[in-house]
Amino acid sequence: MKISNYDNVLDSRAIIERIQELESEFADFLDATDGDLSESFSGREELETLKALAAECSSLSADWEFGESLIRYSYWENYIQEMLEDCGDIPADLPWYIAIDWETTADNISQDYSIVEFNGIDYYIRNT
Repeated sequence: MKISNYDNVLDSRAIIERIQELESEFADFLDATDGDLSESFSGREELETLKALAAECSSLSADWEFGESLIRYSYWENYIQEMLEDCGDIPADLPWYIAIDWETTADNISQDYSIVEFNGIDYYIRNT
């Protein structure tokens, strides 16, 4: 499964799995070509990009191997709203006339996150 920077939320376990798939494909490629032309492996760039992302993220989050979310910068406010509603911090029966400043709320929560770049797109990852 390809990992795309078009996704709003990326799961570290999917990234790890994709790296393993690409490494296996690369090993098969090297076997088939007797180790020649490793630059021509079609997944080389994707593998290098994902390995760099994984290295950066695993240094920020102790939960990287067990499942950590990367949240697209442009999706951040929506993610925070959904997260707070799902965990019950925002009551389901909140009257319609009460407005929540989601931008400020998301900014406040972002203090516990770092930003990493994946193929030109910024993603939040939780610091642990």
